Amino acid sequence: MSLYNKNILDRFKLDGKIALVTGAAQGIGKALAIALAQAGASAVGLFDLESETLRHTEKELNAHFSSTEIIAFAADVSNADQVNHAISEFASKFGRLDIACNNAGIVFSGVEEKYASENASVEQWKKTLDVDLTGVFLCCQAEAKWMLPQHYGKIINTASMSAHIVNHPQKQAAYNAAKAGVVQLTRTLGAEWADRGVHVNCISPGYINTPITNTPALKPIMDYWVRLTPANRLGEVEDLQGPVVFLASDASSFMFGGEIIPDGGFTLW
Repeated sequence: MSLYNKNILDRFKLDGKIALVTGAAQGIGKALAIALAQAGASAVGLFDLESETLRHTEKELNAHFSSTEIIAFAADVSNADQVNHAISEFASKFGRLDIACNNAGIVFSGVEEKYASENASVEQWKKTLDVDLTGVFLCCQAEAKWMLPQHYGKIINTASMSAHIVNHPQKQAAYNAAKAGVVQLTRTLGAEWADRGVHVNCISPGYINTPITNTPALKPIMDYWVRLTPANRLGEVEDLQGPVVFLASDASSFMFGGEIIPDGGFTLW
């Protein structure tokens, strides 16, 4: 094939694609939904727990994107029945599912002694893994039921640089373990489904300025994070839009089980 046959920028377009994002009511998930719509997706499903924020985001995005159908679905990603029902309802509306960003997540994290591993509750451990790891697996399973038969699909999981480091000074053992699991799950599914046309990749962001990082427990140490980051700033949600559009598009057609780490260089030091 001639290198001149197709403009490289055309390979990043998502025209006509059917996409969904979990954890889409705010923060990173909302930014990813906007990016997919801007790149040309015909429909974007917003999946999150039921809330006024979710409905407001649905209304806001519909007002901005007249050529993209934005639909909100209430679902708990740690509940298999809710995940299967919501994804099936969305995909059935269009007869297919092309792109899925599994982004929903929670974290119990802080510098206080109650967050130390020896003091953390089993309930917090289970809840974190249920949402951050099992939730990603359940979503991948439900999405694959559509993507594998059509021999095409792009799944992008949100992991974290915490899969590769031990964050300091805050304690967050459950989150770190869950995100390491997401990276290895992504690698495993990427290998299993590659020969059936489904690409499973992930992003592992560094410290991003979102409601999750702006909690009372973490805000006092944000300046410390910045000093440890070569880029000398926190990431913004916009910094994740480009990597995800790349992974959702034909530009990443040779990536399976891969990982992009947009962390401002944090893991280099």
